Amino acid sequence: MIVLFLCGGIGKRMFPLTEDKFLLNFLGKTLLEHQLDMAVQSGLRRFIIVANPVNISRIKNLTKQYPDTEFNFVVQEKPLGIANALENARLLLKDELLIVNPNDVFENPAYSALLTARKKEKAAAYITGRQVRSYFPGGYLVVNEDGKLTGIQEKPGAGREPSDMVNILVHLHTDPEALLQYISKVITTEDDVYERAIDAMCRDRRPIQVVPYNGAWTPIKYPWHVLDVARHFLDRTAPYTAPDARISQNAVIDGKVIIAEGVRILENAVIRGPVYIGKNAVIGNSTLVRTYSHIGANCVVGFGTEIKESYVGEGTQFHMNYAGDSVIGARCSFGAGTITANWRFDTRTVRVNISGSPVDTGRDKMGAFIGDDCRTGINVSIMPGVRIGNNALIYPHINLTNDVAANTIVHSQSIP
Repeated sequence: MIVLFLCGGIGKRMFPLTEDKFLLNFLGKTLLEHQLDMAVQSGLRRFIIVANPVNISRIKNLTKQYPDTEFNFVVQEKPLGIANALENARLLLKDELLIVNPNDVFENPAYSALLTARKKEKAAAYITGRQVRSYFPGGYLVVNEDGKLTGIQEKPGAGREPSDMVNILVHLHTDPEALLQYISKVITTEDDVYERAIDAMCRDRRPIQVVPYNGAWTPIKYPWHVLDVARHFLDRTAPYTAPDARISQNAVIDGKVIIAEGVRILENAVIRGPVYIGKNAVIGNSTLVRTYSHIGANCVVGFGTEIKESYVGEGTQFHMNYAGDSVIGARCSFGAGTITANWRFDTRTVRVNISGSPVDTGRDKMGAFIGDDCRTGINVSIMPGVRIGNNALIYPHINLTNDVAANTIVHSQSIP
């Protein structure tokens, strides 16, 4: 059996985050490494990774740490979807094929359930499905009483769902060549060739078994889902303090805290877990880092700063700041008094502008989304749900109420 990881796409809804979702770092490892670890633990040893021209070198370097594991790499020149990725890998698809989206975070039982179903019952394909309680902007499975798939509907819209079971892209195909033949016959202008091919297989009565999965599942569709992934890993990781970490006797470490190598925690700092502190980070005097915060390597959380339930990239520096329920990129620098507001006066859930339309995060506590290499002056206020692109510079005393494009200088209340 061959496992194919789809790593060639682009996250169109993730601005200001420009890093590939599966290359985001959680607990000192990229998400792709976490996914490979889980697959290997499930007994899978042969992999095809479909990458793009930009990330292929980095992915190859990451896979060097897996001995006794076979990797083949395919470059998908343009992000043209799942079907195009499979067509690019056609020459390597000589065995049963397990297709995985590494941007969906799940657990080992998803693999074991699929492999068990394969042994019990003969089918053309086995598709992982998960019941949901509220609308999810993805594919919905139409399933008959025998557990067989009769169709897939992509993003039907809230209130028009054909079932309560969504499609998780952990799919096992017993005949990849037949799948490719169906793909070649699809005519569409949408990015749903793969799903239409599956629909055509259903119409031709090729048996496709839906395998229910009820474990943890955290898809990354929007930037705020990064916080859910951080929570997922923090909940499942034991507390740890590296032997060379230097922690003041006057610091308070409370609850589950993971402290990596080279960390320094100074006097009167308070860390209330679950929290992750990355390699060589400095947690300064009189700071507070609390529940479900994820602090990247080489960060400096300076005097008087509070960070609450936020994801912070590597090398970012704070000084007398508040960051609440926010996703912050790498190598940012915040002037004293910069805060991210995370609560609307009207107490409504926070909406974020995605591709020109407001999308409800479903959260009443939601801060800012800040890209890499951003800087703010003193006393900058960033309102809930605001997005700031990479390399933006925000002058002192600005109150940001609108999104800021990458490489923008904001020197007055009027934002370009």
